Amino acid sequence: MEFLTALPWTYTQVPEYALFAFAALVFAGAGIVKGTLGVGMPLFAVPLLVLVLPAPTAISLLAVPVLCSNLWQAARAAEPVRQFTRFRWLSLALLVSTVLSVRLALALPLDLLNLLVALSVICAVILMLYRPDKAIPRSKETPLGILVGVLAGAMGGLSSLTGPFIITYLLALRLPREEFVGSISIIYLFGVIPLYASLAYHGRLGWAEAAVSLLAVAPMAMGMSLGRRLRTRLSEVAFRRILLAFLASVAVLLIAKSA
Repeated sequence: MEFLTALPWTYTQVPEYALFAFAALVFAGAGIVKGTLGVGMPLFAVPLLVLVLPAPTAISLLAVPVLCSNLWQAARAAEPVRQFTRFRWLSLALLVSTVLSVRLALALPLDLLNLLVALSVICAVILMLYRPDKAIPRSKETPLGILVGVLAGAMGGLSSLTGPFIITYLLALRLPREEFVGSISIIYLFGVIPLYASLAYHGRLGWAEAAVSLLAVAPMAMGMSLGRRLRTRLSEVAFRRILLAFLASVAVLLIAKSA
């Protein structure tokens, strides 16, 4: 498969099929996370893929799985127009911030970009450990939403990890579970579409990345199916703790690799 050799693998002495098998396992694991929690696919997959690929390439490989999963969840959302209207300023701020941040990220050296991915993962772990005690009043939703959109877009443009700021914000709004999943999927589209469009425009999402990304849908879908079953057997709190401990370990490994 020529597209495997076209990817800029970090460890050229390792057979391409072994690296591809590792990537398939990563996408399956990301699907399990998405199926169990409803969020977190890039948060799991990107730092692991960065161990064997440059950060822009690792981010590009998430294009099709992330778009498919969020389009599917957004299509199943109840009252999507109302949800978009409520979070339109957050979504627009996310879009603009993502586009600007991607241009900055592409100009950075790869070692620095890998380090920023590691720091983003650590920031994500800290944010996802935070559980706000008070709900955000409706009168403050717009200004806080714009701030969250800017911060999420900046993190997303550098590492594709738009989720942690948005997750923390939506949790503070005390949304019901189904409304939370529908809203966050709609908001995510305003981050991931400009992210991957910018990568394609700047030549970081080419035919090889697109081919692998398309193939990644299969292990991702299998992982999501397993994750949905796992959700009934393992509490979300326990799974989240295991996930965050694992991600913290990966972030430390990435920092050591970048040093």
